[in-house]
Amino acid sequence: MAHEHPPHEEAEEAAHNGASGGTKRLALLIAVLALFLAITETLGKSAQTHALSSNIEASNLWAFFQARTARQTTLRAAAEQTNLLVPGLDSNGRTAADKQIAAWNATIERWESEPSTGEGRKELAARAQYAETERDKGLAAYHAFEYASAAFQVAIVVASASIITGVPILALGAVVLGCVGVILGGIGYFDLGLLHTAHGAKPH
Repeated sequence: MAHEHPPHEEAEEAAHNGASGGTKRLALLIAVLALFLAITETLGKSAQTHALSSNIEASNLWAFFQARTARQTTLRAAAEQTNLLVPGLDSNGRTAADKQIAAWNATIERWESEPSTGEGRKELAARAQYAETERDKGLAAYHAFEYASAAFQVAIVVASASIITGVPILALGAVVLGCVGVILGGIGYFDLGLLHTAHGAKPH
């Protein structure tokens, strides 16, 4: 004849099994939250690095743009001054002066727009503005990932507290915070994914 457990022992065993199952589920929840935390922190660092490199690129391009502008101004002034001297020159001097003025004007035009190299003022400005857009979106993604990481960290703490205290509402709070972290991480990933498509192809 099988040994029968008293009712109170069966109730205690059922409660123990239920508590054990709940603990396992919370442990699994914490593991999932930790995984998402690691992912968002990695993506956050990537977005931050991209933002910093884009900011440096934008600064360099604007410096190049300003250098082109200064050189254009210098050549334009030289061409204007030489043009004033032309009436007082002989025919050979006029020919040489006109040739030099034409060369300067050609250089000025080339520095204004040079699609073949992407180093004209027009192209440099477009590239610098694109880099600034990349920087801004990288920073937006970085902040979203940072907030997501914070949400996952708090969720892990709350889930751990639920295991220690046995308060179910804390587990629910951890799930809610985890969902918030996923949403924020998705926003960050969306911003990061748009870095190279915000305004079409990257200008050259």
